[in-house]
Amino acid sequence: EFIQVLNDSEVKQRTWERGSGETLACGTGASAVCVAGVLTGRTQRRLKVHLLGGDLELEWRESNKHVYMTGPATEVFSGVWEECR
Repeated sequence: EFIQVLNDSEVKQRTWERGSGETLACGTGASAVCVAGVLTGRTQRRLKVHLLGGDLELEWRESNKHVYMTGPATEVFSGVWEECR
């Protein structure tokens, strides 16, 4: 993950996955960014993450330590899988 902190409630994230290259979004990475931002004192527990594929809202709740993510689910590709014979 490559991160630019815009302010304490907003960051830009770019994701590079080995073997795949740059991806449009990564919810797991965004969750890690939220937790790391809080632990390092750079962000609040509620965070807007801007990704190439769209924005996500993250919250790391202090009460139960769970990370909650809200964002759109959109189709970006379609295709047909033909089984190997």
